[in-house]
Amino acid sequence: MKFTGTGEYVATEDLTVAVNAAVALERPLLVKGEPGTGKTELARQVAGALGLPLIEWSVKSTTRAQQGLYEYDAVSRLRDSQLGDARVNDVANYIRKGKLWEAFEADGKVVLLIDEVDKADIEFPNDLLQELDRMEFHVYETGATVRARHRPIVIITSNNEKELPDAFLRRCFFHYIRFPDPETMKRIVEVHHPGIKPALLETALTQFYELREQPGLKKKPSTSEVLDWLKLLLAEDMEPADLRRDGPDALPQLHGALLKNEQDVHLFERLAFLARRQR
Repeated sequence: MKFTGTGEYVATEDLTVAVNAAVALERPLLVKGEPGTGKTELARQVAGALGLPLIEWSVKSTTRAQQGLYEYDAVSRLRDSQLGDARVNDVANYIRKGKLWEAFEADGKVVLLIDEVDKADIEFPNDLLQELDRMEFHVYETGATVRARHRPIVIITSNNEKELPDAFLRRCFFHYIRFPDPETMKRIVEVHHPGIKPALLETALTQFYELREQPGLKKKPSTSEVLDWLKLLLAEDMEPADLRRDGPDALPQLHGALLKNEQDVHLFERLAFLARRQR
């Protein structure tokens, strides 16, 4: 069971090594990187390439670890008891299975994505240590123990918004997805926009990387954003000459696809103004 990338996802050699190492070690793969570098998509592509079902658990700021195991609906049980419903005699009727339970009871191996684990409270990853390590958990309301029939491939993503506990990190195989260099980016673009004119691509990517390297930028444009930008350039049937700027500090054409806050737009406007004054 080896992952080598797919026709829809350009995986670098170090990324494929990380995925296969995590599978071999039967450890969760913790993937970090800038937003838009393909962390979530990696799990989907791994599942597709290996022919396995994908179970996605999208973590939010209010998400608790217990929700991934199960939730006991005491309110519904109380209401049914007041109505005389016979279902109240079996507490299992009020147990809602979480994503980890789904993965554990699956008939075959699955890929379990725990997406953006750093969004939740700092205790969230600690609360999952035993379940991810032993691949089992106890249901206190019924007295049952749920054990994984087949150990899932667990992929955990993080945008590095907060530090994760050391005890959690020890149990993971770690990989940081570096931002693609220009050659890798060209391969990614070819997957999404095949046949794009080399001159247009070269000019566009030169401007894109100049934009990313601008000091003081609050949010650097990501891979997904440059793909959107190129889609717009193609839709407008632009040529390399149409992308000409009045210096590297000037805003590029259709910059709204790349710059996503007013501070960064104002930064380039100020730089362009200062450049004109110095002439």
